[in-house]
Amino acid sequence: MQYVLMNVYLSENNQIEGRPAYEAVIMLLKESKIAGATAFRGIEGYGVHSKIHTSGILRLCAELPIVVQVVEKEEKIKGIIPILREILPNELIITQKIDVVSGDGL
Repeated sequence: MQYVLMNVYLSENNQIEGRPAYEAVIMLLKESKIAGATAFRGIEGYGVHSKIHTSGILRLCAELPIVVQVVEKEEKIKGIIPILREILPNELIITQKIDVVSGDGL
């Protein structure tokens, strides 16, 4: 069975219907019966606009990078991508085929 790693790249300030986008994405994935998802907060990064976002002590930043990461069967990921593209039309979403060598529930 083929598995896929999907990363959804966001910013802390991304919102969907008044709540943080990463929370909305996690809830959508859970409701869609995706095996699991994790949101990671980055300490520094930049995107296509080349603006650095950092958690440095001298800078207060509410735009730190967030990555929502999912490992799931390929057919389930293919089914959720159109919904993610609709609610996050401008955000980077990547997938790559992977081999799962260990893990319960997949």
